[in-house]
Amino acid sequence: MSEIPRNIEANIEKWLFKKKVITIFGARQVGKTTLAKRLLEKHGDPKHYYDGDILSVQEVFRSQDPEVCRRMFGSARLIVLDEAQQVPDIGMALKIIHDTLPEVQVIATGSSSFELGNRTGEPLTGRGLSFILYPFSLRELEHRHTPIEVHAALPFHLRFGLYPEIVDKNKDDARVLLDDLVSKYLYKDVLAFEQLKKPDLLLRLLKLVALQLGSEVSLNELATTLGVGRATVERYLDLLEKCFVIFRLKSFSRNLRTELTRKEKIYFYDVGVRNGLISRFQPLDVRDDVGPLWENFCIVERMKALAAHGMRRNFYFWRTHGQKELDLIEEYDGRLDAYEFKWKEGKIRTAVKREFTDAYPGSTITVVSSKSYHPFFAGE
Repeated sequence: MSEIPRNIEANIEKWLFKKKVITIFGARQVGKTTLAKRLLEKHGDPKHYYDGDILSVQEVFRSQDPEVCRRMFGSARLIVLDEAQQVPDIGMALKIIHDTLPEVQVIATGSSSFELGNRTGEPLTGRGLSFILYPFSLRELEHRHTPIEVHAALPFHLRFGLYPEIVDKNKDDARVLLDDLVSKYLYKDVLAFEQLKKPDLLLRLLKLVALQLGSEVSLNELATTLGVGRATVERYLDLLEKCFVIFRLKSFSRNLRTELTRKEKIYFYDVGVRNGLISRFQPLDVRDDVGPLWENFCIVERMKALAAHGMRRNFYFWRTHGQKELDLIEEYDGRLDAYEFKWKEGKIRTAVKREFTDAYPGSTITVVSSKSYHPFFAGE
């Protein structure tokens, strides 16, 4: 079966050969290697692909010897270093390649931003540019299927997610693959980084978060339930974010004394992973969590669309002590756009609309349903 092109590819290509080391971050198995090899085939030579898991490759990059760089990469137009976080002192190695061979474009991939980001951050200041690769978007699936087919498969994707290995599988195979992903690969980087002797704590934390999808999360309550300190919970959540398993939204508050502050919600980069953690793959019509699933799904699809266009926006949720709420607030260029996600068609309560727009004149509020999501998912 042919590859599905990634929408972020064109955005990355705009920055090739502009004297920037390009880093592609993303969770394990979202397609970073496939994308990097595709870029290498289009703009370079496949022989210049290097796997950071291989010891001999690590030795070459960690040498930090300009002459070794010239001998290895001098004839290359573009090189790819996959799993770059495995190379010790990778930041300095990439800096030396950048400075010694400025005509060579370097693309590095990594599944954990806390490893690769920390190791490349300071050495590559002013020399690097980073991109995030997510699981497939619905828009990307339209490269292979018609929009009608993609829409018809929406309930499947709310159950099993959009990981590349899963999107075209039947439900039984998708469940097996998700179970394998969740149990073996998803947070491998966290376990290695922390050298955890009891990884069950991490899994218990993720399950608790999965069960609270769409609700405000109390770190103190999580810590009490798990029998650990709040600082431990905070650290694990931070690491899970940097491995692209989860992300957090803070509450938005500027004007009203009634607005919630210091609250946060936790979402998953893929709803199939969330369902896999708690073994919930039932059809949508017998579930009680379709609303939170759709909310999570919509926010991530929006993130994918904005990334494909190279746009950055601040994301929040909004809620008052009087239980008035909006699922997503986008902030950019001094503008506020609010969204409410409803699986079925629905309207926003007049009181909610009035309180928000009175507090923030010029803001907009839009309902995104399973019948009206196309502009929102396209980044419009």
